[in-house]
Amino acid sequence: MTFLAVLSVLIWLYLLFAHGKFWQAGPVLPVTYPAATPPVAIVVPARDEAPMIEATLRSLLAQDYGGPLRVILTDDNSTDGTGDIARAIGDSRLTVIVGAPRPAGWSGKLWAVSQGVAEAGDAELVLLTDADIVHDPAHVSSLVSRIERFNLDMVSEMVRLACDSWAERALVPAFVFFFQLLYPFAWVNDGLKATAAAAGGTILIRQRALRRIGGIESVRGALIDDVALAAAVKKGGRIWLGHSDLARSVRPYPSVADIWRMIARTAFVQLRYSFALLVATTFGMALVWLLPPAMALFGHGMVFWCGVAGWLMLAGSYMPTLGRFGRSWLWAPVLPLIATFYLAATIGSAANHYLGRGVAWKGRAYQGAG
Repeated sequence: MTFLAVLSVLIWLYLLFAHGKFWQAGPVLPVTYPAATPPVAIVVPARDEAPMIEATLRSLLAQDYGGPLRVILTDDNSTDGTGDIARAIGDSRLTVIVGAPRPAGWSGKLWAVSQGVAEAGDAELVLLTDADIVHDPAHVSSLVSRIERFNLDMVSEMVRLACDSWAERALVPAFVFFFQLLYPFAWVNDGLKATAAAAGGTILIRQRALRRIGGIESVRGALIDDVALAAAVKKGGRIWLGHSDLARSVRPYPSVADIWRMIARTAFVQLRYSFALLVATTFGMALVWLLPPAMALFGHGMVFWCGVAGWLMLAGSYMPTLGRFGRSWLWAPVLPLIATFYLAATIGSAANHYLGRGVAWKGRAYQGAG
Protein backbone atom coordinates (compact mmCIF):
# COMPACT_ATOMS: atom_id res chain seq x y z
CA MET A 1 0.00 0.00 0.00
CA THR A 2 2.89 2.38 0.71
CA PHE A 3 4.09 1.93 -2.89
CA LEU A 4 0.64 2.79 -4.29
CA ALA A 5 0.38 5.76 -1.91
CA VAL A 6 3.70 7.22 -3.08
CA LEU A 7 2.86 6.44 -6.72
CA SER A 8 -0.44 8.31 -6.42
CA VAL A 9 1.33 11.40 -5.08
CA LEU A 10 3.99 11.25 -7.79
CA ILE A 11 1.29 11.04 -10.47
CA TRP A 12 -0.41 14.10 -9.04
CA LEU A 13 2.86 16.03 -8.93
CA TYR A 14 3.34 15.19 -12.61
CA LEU A 15 -0.23 16.22 -13.50
CA LEU A 16 0.04 19.54 -11.70
CA PHE A 17 3.48 20.59 -12.91
CA ALA A 18 4.24 18.71 -16.15
CA HIS A 19 0.93 17.92 -17.90
CA GLY A 20 0.42 21.09 -19.90
CA LYS A 21 -1.17 23.02 -17.00
CA PHE A 22 -4.42 21.28 -17.95
CA TRP A 23 -6.11 22.61 -14.84
CA GLN A 24 -6.01 26.25 -15.97
CA ALA A 25 -9.33 27.91 -16.93
CA GLY A 26 -7.88 29.36 -20.13
CA PRO A 27 -6.98 30.46 -22.69
CA VAL A 28 -10.15 32.43 -23.44
CA LEU A 29 -10.85 33.94 -26.86
CA PRO A 30 -10.95 37.75 -26.42
CA VAL A 31 -13.27 40.11 -28.28
CA THR A 32 -11.20 41.44 -31.18
CA TYR A 33 -11.89 42.57 -34.73
CA PRO A 34 -9.88 41.45 -37.76
CA ALA A 35 -7.98 43.76 -40.10
CA ALA A 36 -9.01 41.56 -43.04
CA THR A 37 -12.54 40.21 -43.43
CA PRO A 38 -12.55 37.23 -45.85
CA PRO A 39 -15.86 35.55 -46.77
CA VAL A 40 -17.22 33.25 -44.07
CA ALA A 41 -19.74 30.44 -44.56
CA ILE A 42 -21.35 29.08 -41.39
CA VAL A 43 -22.49 25.45 -41.58
CA VAL A 44 -25.09 24.21 -39.09
CA PRO A 45 -26.07 20.52 -39.21
CA ALA A 46 -29.46 19.98 -37.56
CA ARG A 47 -31.61 16.96 -36.82
CA ASP A 48 -34.79 17.46 -34.76
CA GLU A 49 -33.66 20.74 -33.18
CA ALA A 50 -36.97 22.64 -33.31
CA PRO A 51 -36.80 23.99 -29.73
CA MET A 52 -33.39 25.61 -30.28
CA ILE A 53 -32.77 26.22 -33.97
CA GLU A 54 -34.38 29.66 -34.28
CA ALA A 55 -32.32 31.17 -31.46
CA THR A 56 -29.15 29.67 -32.93
CA LEU A 57 -29.78 30.94 -36.46
CA ARG A 58 -30.87 34.41 -35.38
CA SER A 59 -27.72 34.78 -33.27
CA LEU A 60 -25.60 33.87 -36.32
CA LEU A 61 -27.47 36.28 -38.57
CA ALA A 62 -26.96 39.05 -35.97
CA GLN A 63 -23.16 38.87 -36.15
CA ASP A 64 -21.36 42.19 -36.50
CA TYR A 65 -18.75 40.73 -38.86
CA GLY A 66 -17.62 43.26 -41.44
CA GLY A 67 -17.13 40.84 -44.35
CA PRO A 68 -19.40 38.61 -46.45
CA LEU A 69 -21.21 36.08 -44.28
CA ARG A 70 -23.81 33.42 -45.04
CA VAL A 71 -25.42 30.69 -42.97
CA ILE A 72 -26.11 27.20 -44.32
CA LEU A 73 -28.43 24.88 -42.42
CA THR A 74 -28.41 21.22 -43.42
CA ASP A 75 -31.72 19.72 -42.27
CA ASP A 76 -30.76 16.12 -41.60
CA ASN A 77 -34.15 14.45 -42.11
CA SER A 78 -35.77 16.17 -39.14
CA THR A 79 -39.29 15.11 -38.18
CA ASP A 80 -40.12 18.06 -35.90
CA GLY A 81 -40.23 20.92 -38.39
CA THR A 82 -36.66 22.13 -37.88
CA GLY A 83 -36.31 23.06 -41.56
CA ASP A 84 -39.64 24.87 -41.67
CA ILE A 85 -38.67 27.00 -38.66
CA ALA A 86 -35.41 27.94 -40.36
CA ARG A 87 -37.07 28.82 -43.68
CA ALA A 88 -39.62 30.99 -41.88
CA ILE A 89 -36.82 33.33 -40.74
CA GLY A 90 -36.73 34.61 -44.32
CA ASP A 91 -33.21 36.03 -44.44
CA SER A 92 -31.45 36.04 -47.82
CA ARG A 93 -28.16 35.15 -46.11
CA LEU A 94 -29.66 31.87 -44.84
CA THR A 95 -29.76 28.78 -47.04
CA VAL A 96 -31.65 25.67 -45.91
CA ILE A 97 -30.61 22.36 -47.47
CA VAL A 98 -32.68 19.20 -47.26
CA GLY A 99 -30.17 16.50 -46.45
CA ALA A 100 -29.68 13.66 -48.92
CA PRO A 101 -29.84 10.04 -47.71
CA ARG A 102 -26.77 9.10 -45.69
CA PRO A 103 -24.28 6.90 -47.57
CA ALA A 104 -22.76 3.86 -45.90
CA GLY A 105 -19.69 4.63 -43.82
CA TRP A 106 -20.72 8.16 -42.83
CA SER A 107 -21.89 9.36 -39.44
CA GLY A 108 -25.12 11.32 -39.75
CA LYS A 109 -23.68 14.59 -38.45
CA LEU A 110 -20.61 14.53 -40.69
CA TRP A 111 -22.69 13.75 -43.77
CA ALA A 112 -24.82 16.81 -42.98
CA VAL A 113 -21.68 18.90 -42.42
CA SER A 114 -20.19 17.69 -45.71
CA GLN A 115 -23.27 18.79 -47.65
CA GLY A 116 -23.14 22.20 -45.97
CA VAL A 117 -19.45 22.62 -46.79
CA ALA A 118 -20.17 21.74 -50.43
CA GLU A 119 -22.81 24.50 -50.49
CA ALA A 120 -20.28 26.95 -49.03
CA GLY A 121 -18.52 27.11 -52.38
CA ASP A 122 -15.27 29.07 -52.38
CA ALA A 123 -15.73 30.88 -49.04
CA GLU A 124 -12.24 31.22 -47.60
CA LEU A 125 -13.35 30.36 -44.06
CA VAL A 126 -15.95 27.86 -42.88
CA LEU A 127 -17.41 27.95 -39.38
CA LEU A 128 -18.81 24.63 -38.20
CA THR A 129 -21.18 25.03 -35.29
CA ASP A 130 -23.94 23.04 -33.62
CA ALA A 131 -27.66 23.71 -33.74
CA ASP A 132 -27.81 24.28 -29.97
CA ILE A 133 -25.18 27.03 -29.74
CA VAL A 134 -26.11 30.71 -29.34
CA HIS A 135 -23.45 33.23 -30.37
CA ASP A 136 -22.78 36.76 -29.17
CA PRO A 137 -22.62 39.36 -31.99
CA ALA A 138 -18.81 39.68 -31.87
CA HIS A 139 -18.14 35.95 -31.98
CA VAL A 140 -17.41 35.46 -35.69
CA SER A 141 -15.27 38.62 -35.78
CA SER A 142 -13.21 37.36 -32.84
CA LEU A 143 -12.74 33.92 -34.37
CA VAL A 144 -11.62 35.40 -37.70
CA SER A 145 -9.29 37.79 -35.88
CA ARG A 146 -7.62 34.86 -34.11
CA ILE A 147 -7.18 32.71 -37.23
CA GLU A 148 -5.91 35.62 -39.34
CA ARG A 149 -3.66 37.29 -36.78
CA PHE A 150 -1.81 34.09 -35.91
CA ASN A 151 -1.96 32.50 -39.38
CA LEU A 152 -3.77 29.41 -38.10
CA ASP A 153 -5.52 26.69 -40.05
CA MET A 154 -8.22 26.01 -37.45
CA VAL A 155 -9.60 27.70 -34.35
CA SER A 156 -11.93 25.91 -31.94
CA GLU A 157 -13.53 26.68 -28.60
CA MET A 158 -15.14 24.92 -25.70
CA VAL A 159 -18.36 26.91 -25.53
CA ARG A 160 -20.04 27.64 -22.22
CA LEU A 161 -22.18 24.64 -21.30
CA ALA A 162 -25.52 24.87 -19.54
CA CYS A 163 -25.07 24.68 -15.77
CA ASP A 164 -28.52 25.36 -14.36
CA SER A 165 -30.07 22.12 -13.10
CA TRP A 166 -28.71 20.33 -10.05
CA ALA A 167 -27.32 17.57 -12.27
CA GLU A 168 -25.55 20.12 -14.49
CA ARG A 169 -24.07 21.99 -11.53
CA ALA A 170 -22.76 18.75 -10.05
CA LEU A 171 -21.41 17.08 -13.18
CA VAL A 172 -20.93 19.45 -16.15
CA PRO A 173 -17.85 21.35 -14.87
CA ALA A 174 -16.12 17.99 -14.49
CA PHE A 175 -16.87 17.19 -18.14
CA VAL A 176 -14.78 20.20 -19.19
CA PHE A 177 -12.12 19.41 -16.57
CA PHE A 178 -11.66 15.83 -17.78
CA PHE A 179 -11.60 17.01 -21.41
CA GLN A 180 -8.73 19.35 -20.50
CA LEU A 181 -6.98 16.47 -18.72
CA LEU A 182 -7.20 14.31 -21.85
CA TYR A 183 -6.23 17.16 -24.18
CA PRO A 184 -4.27 19.89 -22.37
CA PHE A 185 -5.04 23.05 -24.32
CA ALA A 186 -1.43 24.26 -24.09
CA TRP A 187 -0.27 21.06 -25.81
CA VAL A 188 -2.98 21.30 -28.46
CA ASN A 189 -1.80 24.83 -29.26
CA ASP A 190 1.87 23.85 -29.33
CA GLY A 191 3.01 22.97 -32.84
CA LEU A 192 5.79 20.79 -31.41
CA LYS A 193 3.32 18.55 -29.55
CA ALA A 194 1.33 15.80 -31.23
CA THR A 195 -1.74 16.39 -29.03
CA ALA A 196 -4.69 17.54 -31.13
CA ALA A 197 -8.28 18.28 -30.17
CA ALA A 198 -11.20 20.52 -30.95
CA ALA A 199 -14.63 21.16 -29.48
CA GLY A 200 -17.38 20.61 -32.03
CA GLY A 201 -19.56 23.51 -30.93
CA THR A 202 -17.24 26.01 -32.62
CA ILE A 203 -14.69 25.14 -35.31
CA LEU A 204 -13.47 27.82 -37.73
CA ILE A 205 -11.38 26.22 -40.48
CA ARG A 206 -9.74 27.42 -43.67
CA GLN A 207 -11.06 25.87 -46.86
CA ARG A 208 -7.51 25.21 -48.02
CA ALA A 209 -6.87 23.20 -44.86
CA LEU A 210 -10.01 21.16 -45.50
CA ARG A 211 -8.88 20.48 -49.06
CA ARG A 212 -5.41 19.49 -47.86
CA ILE A 213 -6.76 16.73 -45.60
CA GLY A 214 -9.25 15.45 -48.17
CA GLY A 215 -12.33 17.30 -46.94
CA ILE A 216 -14.84 16.17 -44.35
CA GLU A 217 -14.79 12.80 -46.10
CA SER A 218 -11.40 12.10 -44.53
CA VAL A 219 -13.07 11.73 -41.10
CA ARG A 220 -16.48 10.59 -42.37
CA GLY A 221 -16.89 7.64 -40.01
CA ALA A 222 -15.58 9.30 -36.86
CA LEU A 223 -17.96 9.50 -33.91
CA ILE A 224 -15.61 11.83 -32.02
CA ASP A 225 -15.45 13.92 -35.17
CA ASP A 226 -14.05 17.15 -33.71
CA VAL A 227 -10.94 15.47 -32.32
CA ALA A 228 -10.46 13.47 -35.53
CA LEU A 229 -10.70 16.63 -37.62
CA ALA A 230 -8.22 18.48 -35.39
CA ALA A 231 -5.72 15.61 -35.61
CA ALA A 232 -5.93 15.61 -39.41
CA VAL A 233 -5.50 19.39 -39.66
CA LYS A 234 -2.60 19.56 -37.18
CA LYS A 235 -0.57 17.19 -39.36
CA GLY A 236 1.01 19.89 -41.49
CA GLY A 237 -1.03 22.76 -40.05
CA ARG A 238 -1.54 24.95 -36.99
CA ILE A 239 -4.55 24.82 -34.68
CA TRP A 240 -5.75 26.64 -31.57
CA LEU A 241 -8.18 25.51 -28.86
CA GLY A 242 -9.52 27.67 -26.06
CA HIS A 243 -12.57 28.54 -24.01
CA SER A 244 -15.38 30.80 -25.17
CA ASP A 245 -17.18 33.60 -23.40
CA LEU A 246 -18.93 34.49 -26.67
CA ALA A 247 -20.91 31.30 -27.34
CA ARG A 248 -23.00 29.10 -25.10
CA SER A 249 -24.88 25.85 -25.38
CA VAL A 250 -28.63 26.04 -24.79
CA ARG A 251 -29.09 22.26 -24.71
CA PRO A 252 -30.27 21.30 -21.22
CA TYR A 253 -29.25 18.19 -19.30
CA PRO A 254 -31.88 18.31 -16.55
CA SER A 255 -31.17 14.92 -14.97
CA VAL A 256 -28.26 12.70 -14.03
CA ALA A 257 -29.54 10.15 -16.56
CA ASP A 258 -29.22 12.72 -19.37
CA ILE A 259 -25.58 13.37 -18.49
CA TRP A 260 -24.93 9.62 -18.18
CA ARG A 261 -26.19 9.14 -21.74
CA MET A 262 -24.04 12.03 -22.99
CA ILE A 263 -20.91 10.42 -21.52
CA ALA A 264 -21.77 6.84 -22.45
CA ARG A 265 -22.42 7.84 -26.06
CA THR A 266 -18.71 8.14 -26.89
CA ALA A 267 -16.67 7.12 -23.82
CA PHE A 268 -15.81 3.65 -25.15
CA VAL A 269 -15.22 5.11 -28.61
CA GLN A 270 -12.56 7.30 -26.95
CA LEU A 271 -10.90 4.08 -25.75
CA ARG A 272 -10.97 2.73 -29.33
CA TYR A 273 -13.31 -0.08 -28.24
CA SER A 274 -10.40 -1.70 -26.40
CA PHE A 275 -11.13 -3.86 -23.35
CA ALA A 276 -7.46 -3.58 -22.34
CA LEU A 277 -7.68 0.23 -22.37
CA LEU A 278 -10.90 0.03 -20.35
CA VAL A 279 -9.15 -2.04 -17.68
CA ALA A 280 -6.16 0.33 -17.67
CA THR A 281 -8.47 3.35 -17.45
CA THR A 282 -10.36 1.81 -14.53
CA PHE A 283 -7.13 1.11 -12.66
CA GLY A 284 -5.71 4.54 -13.47
CA MET A 285 -8.82 6.41 -12.35
CA ALA A 286 -8.95 4.41 -9.13
CA LEU A 287 -5.29 5.23 -8.44
CA VAL A 288 -5.62 8.94 -9.25
CA TRP A 289 -9.12 9.80 -8.01
CA LEU A 290 -10.28 7.21 -5.50
CA LEU A 291 -7.14 6.14 -3.66
CA PRO A 292 -6.18 9.56 -2.19
CA PRO A 293 -9.43 10.14 -0.25
CA ALA A 294 -9.54 6.47 0.79
CA MET A 295 -6.01 6.74 2.19
CA ALA A 296 -6.79 10.04 3.91
CA LEU A 297 -9.89 8.58 5.56
CA PHE A 298 -8.62 5.10 6.47
CA GLY A 299 -4.82 5.14 6.22
CA HIS A 300 -2.14 5.57 8.87
CA GLY A 301 1.32 7.08 8.90
CA MET A 302 2.84 7.74 5.49
CA VAL A 303 -0.20 6.30 3.72
CA PHE A 304 -2.44 8.80 5.50
CA TRP A 305 -0.22 11.78 4.62
CA CYS A 306 0.08 10.68 1.01
CA GLY A 307 -3.71 10.47 0.90
CA VAL A 308 -4.09 13.98 2.33
CA ALA A 309 -1.53 15.38 -0.12
CA GLY A 310 -3.18 13.67 -3.10
CA TRP A 311 -6.68 14.77 -2.08
CA LEU A 312 -5.53 18.37 -1.64
CA MET A 313 -3.83 18.36 -5.05
CA LEU A 314 -6.80 16.91 -6.91
CA ALA A 315 -9.20 19.30 -5.20
CA GLY A 316 -6.93 22.25 -5.93
CA SER A 317 -6.62 21.30 -9.60
CA TYR A 318 -10.41 21.44 -9.97
CA MET A 319 -10.91 24.88 -8.48
CA PRO A 320 -10.09 26.97 -11.61
CA THR A 321 -12.75 25.04 -13.55
CA LEU A 322 -15.27 25.54 -10.76
CA GLY A 323 -14.47 29.24 -10.83
CA ARG A 324 -15.12 29.42 -14.56
CA PHE A 325 -18.59 27.93 -14.01
CA GLY A 326 -19.29 30.11 -10.96
CA ARG A 327 -19.51 27.10 -8.69
CA SER A 328 -18.50 26.95 -5.02
CA TRP A 329 -15.07 25.57 -4.09
CA LEU A 330 -16.95 23.11 -1.86
CA TRP A 331 -17.46 20.94 -4.95
CA ALA A 332 -13.69 20.40 -5.20
CA PRO A 333 -13.26 17.82 -2.39
CA VAL A 334 -16.08 15.65 -3.83
CA LEU A 335 -14.41 15.39 -7.24
CA PRO A 336 -13.54 11.70 -6.49
CA LEU A 337 -17.29 10.93 -6.29
CA ILE A 338 -17.88 12.77 -9.57
CA ALA A 339 -14.98 10.85 -11.15
CA THR A 340 -16.61 7.61 -9.99
CA PHE A 341 -19.77 8.59 -11.87
CA TYR A 342 -17.76 9.24 -15.05
CA LEU A 343 -15.95 5.92 -14.66
CA ALA A 344 -19.26 4.10 -14.22
CA ALA A 345 -20.65 5.77 -17.35
CA THR A 346 -17.53 4.72 -19.26
CA ILE A 347 -18.03 1.12 -18.16
CA GLY A 348 -21.68 1.48 -19.17
CA SER A 349 -20.53 2.68 -22.60
CA ALA A 350 -18.42 -0.47 -22.97
CA ALA A 351 -21.34 -2.63 -21.85
CA ASN A 352 -23.55 -1.05 -24.53
CA HIS A 353 -20.93 -1.93 -27.12
CA TYR A 354 -20.54 -5.54 -26.05
CA LEU A 355 -24.32 -5.99 -25.80
CA GLY A 356 -24.61 -4.82 -29.41
CA ARG A 357 -26.42 -1.57 -28.64
CA GLY A 358 -23.81 0.60 -30.36
CA VAL A 359 -23.87 4.38 -30.06
CA ALA A 360 -27.36 5.86 -30.15
CA TRP A 361 -27.88 9.52 -31.07
CA LYS A 362 -30.80 11.38 -32.59
CA GLY A 363 -32.67 8.16 -33.31
CA ARG A 364 -29.70 6.49 -35.03
CA ALA A 365 -27.42 3.73 -33.79
CA TYR A 366 -23.81 3.24 -34.80
CA GLN A 367 -21.85 0.12 -33.96
CA GLY A 368 -18.10 0.42 -33.84
CA ALA A 369 -15.66 -2.27 -34.82
CA GLY A 370 -14.29 -3.41 -31.53
